[in-house]
Amino acid sequence: MERFTISLDAQLAEQFDALIAARGYSHRSEAVRDLIRAAIESDRQRQAPTGHCVANLSYVFDHHERELAERLTAVQHDHHDLIVAAMHSHLDHANCLESVILKGSTAEVRAFADALIAERGVRHGALNVIATEVDGGRGHRHGGKAHHHADGTAHVHYRPAR
Repeated sequence: MERFTISLDAQLAEQFDALIAARGYSHRSEAVRDLIRAAIESDRQRQAPTGHCVANLSYVFDHHERELAERLTAVQHDHHDLIVAAMHSHLDHANCLESVILKGSTAEVRAFADALIAERGVRHGALNVIATEVDGGRGHRHGGKAHHHADGTAHVHYRPAR
């Protein structure tokens, strides 16, 4: 850990203490670390998509919209390699909420999310992307041995970028 000191005026320090208390932090340090991580990730999001990511795509749609559920399912099947899991929840008689966990190339994940959100009848679409990096060679080994899939490809772990 590296330590550094910051100076805040009394009003800003009071507002910050109220914020960290409301969010349940027990120490200023962890709150500052999370704010810095969020700022770095936000800056990454403004850049052209590169590398790999994990993401959560959530959206609301009217299941009475003509053939929409079938179109959404078709888009998901066309990109099955990006989808880790999906959850479907009925909000009321007409509206459904879906949340899709994605993993893969950041450019492909964003293109998939954009295409799905653009479907007529999809509302309130939001994509939360977290950049990942290869786990430094440690994550692909299990019990000291390289792990391979049945098709012969190597197993690679990605962890959130720091």
